[in-house]
Amino acid sequence: MSFTTEIEVRFKHCDPAGIVFFPRYFEMINDVVEDWFATDLGLPFHELVKENGAPTAQIQATFTAPSLHGDVLTFRLAPTRIGNASLDYELTAHCRDELRLSATATLVHVARLGRSLAWPQAIRDRVSAQIASA
Repeated sequence: MSFTTEIEVRFKHCDPAGIVFFPRYFEMINDVVEDWFATDLGLPFHELVKENGAPTAQIQATFTAPSLHGDVLTFRLAPTRIGNASLDYELTAHCRDELRLSATATLVHVARLGRSLAWPQAIRDRVSAQIASA
């Protein structure tokens, strides 16, 4: 099971040629992760990071086609593994039928001092259910 959301490419995402400047994709990815936590996992990201954190520890992205100002990108996020403190996911972004971006990433749940911290059981249960239904 995957989480799906749409993001319209805005002027702020683009370089002077009207093409998404690649670092802006990482901001969009983070927006998708925040929406996934709030919508599917029942924990708004801002609440998760009040006491602890969940930084991206690893990310690998492939940009397959340019996105332009005004394009509507459909992002799909699917968790692939949850460990004690880490969580892996795959993400794609399409404009209609054309793949624009694919990525894999790892989030790590950490305490304020940067030490890993087990995911709350409710998060673990919801992520595990999504992985099982994939």
